[in-house]
Amino acid sequence: MDVLWLTEEDVASLLTMDDSIAAVEKAFTDHGRGLTQMPPKSYLYFSQYDGDLRTMPAYLEGLEAAGVKIVNVHARNPEIGLPTVMALLVLNSPKTGAPVSIIGATYLTSMRTGAAGAVAAEHLARLDSRVVGLIGAGVQARAQLLGLSKIFEIERVRVYDRSIDNAKSFVEHASKFLDCDCRFTTDAKEACDCDILVTATPARRPVVMESWVKAGTHINAIGADAQGKQELQSSLTSKAKVVVDDIVQAAHSGEVNVPISEGALKPEDIFAQIGEIIVGRKPGRTNEDEITIFDSTGLGIQDVAVGSVVYEKALKSGMGVWLKLA
Repeated sequence: MDVLWLTEEDVASLLTMDDSIAAVEKAFTDHGRGLTQMPPKSYLYFSQYDGDLRTMPAYLEGLEAAGVKIVNVHARNPEIGLPTVMALLVLNSPKTGAPVSIIGATYLTSMRTGAAGAVAAEHLARLDSRVVGLIGAGVQARAQLLGLSKIFEIERVRVYDRSIDNAKSFVEHASKFLDCDCRFTTDAKEACDCDILVTATPARRPVVMESWVKAGTHINAIGADAQGKQELQSSLTSKAKVVVDDIVQAAHSGEVNVPISEGALKPEDIFAQIGEIIVGRKPGRTNEDEITIFDSTGLGIQDVAVGSVVYEKALKSGMGVWLKLA
């Protein structure tokens, strides 16, 4: 039994944002059509280390692709030189159950999440959106902006981070793929004066207030991915049109989890899953003034869909190392 091992470097050389967007849209489409199996994430909490470990199994019937991702989130890791998020993806054959590939999935996780934000914004943001604001200037913020740049003609970017150095580094990185007015700000409210707002922080209390967000804004809420995390003021979430990636997972660990636990939002107030909008079961944006929120918790189907693209490209290019398990 041979299994293809693909390193982080292999994945980075094979996977493009265009690949990621196409794969994620396919995953959301199949999800909207009921052609996926995906139990909610399971968590192990390491409270003394401010971290957790998650498993994310998924099966996409249309792609004949299955697997499971193991991923951690440790907020203090950058202090010791490690990424906040690290991941490993195992792809399995649906026919036999045998593992076919083991993939370093830290970069893949960032790319598929950036792609999810791009897909959601394409269906929910105003078509004339040109100004992007970001709260948080880490790895995920970079992937979000890269994804959005594939969909929108971005003219201005404002990024806020508690660390000025992080914000400056973000602006320098963005200049490599985006030719526009891109600057950092020391005022989070200023970053919210935009058409598309991205929040990508590990916050457990709101970092964006309702009064800061103008009519017609679309928000990609990325950071809340575990119970108790929250980036948006609950009153903002309750007044907006909220679209989630998966309603079961979001209610437990997405941006909506705190407003629901507070009683500020009911599960039935959630407008749709993004897959339902993509397949036409529910409308996306219906007017220029509504505030829309995409609550992105990150789905196993995204990982398996994007991982399958990487695996197929690796087979064609001869990249990776074959491991003999039996």
